[in-house]
Amino acid sequence: MVINDNKKTMKYKKEMARYLRKNLTFGEKVLWELLRNKNFEGLRFRRQHPIDNYIVDFYCKEKSLIIEIDGPLHEEEESKLKDKIRETYLQTKGYRILRFRDKELLGNTDDILQRIKKFIEKT
Repeated sequence: MVINDNKKTMKYKKEMARYLRKNLTFGEKVLWELLRNKNFEGLRFRRQHPIDNYIVDFYCKEKSLIIEIDGPLHEEEESKLKDKIRETYLQTKGYRILRFRDKELLGNTDDILQRIKKFIEKT
């Protein structure tokens, strides 16, 4: 019985990830154009990638790096708490998380890419 629950959970996560890939926010679209196809530091990034019970915005396996883009919903206290729990869990699994606010990406891509590069260089 547990096997069926796991299959249902995996199917749900894959469907949700597919949905999120088709419905990126403006900031996610901007960043994806800069990261895709090994355009950034020769690294491969995936978008809306399932990791355990979560779907992360951008993921680089080589660097165990997760980049999250937070929209206005993440300003609410309940969302901040959920984000903190999620971040703590992923960090215990060895991932490093870098967060940006969606509006930070508006006309500021050079600075964002420099911040990502510095974060990557710390490893």
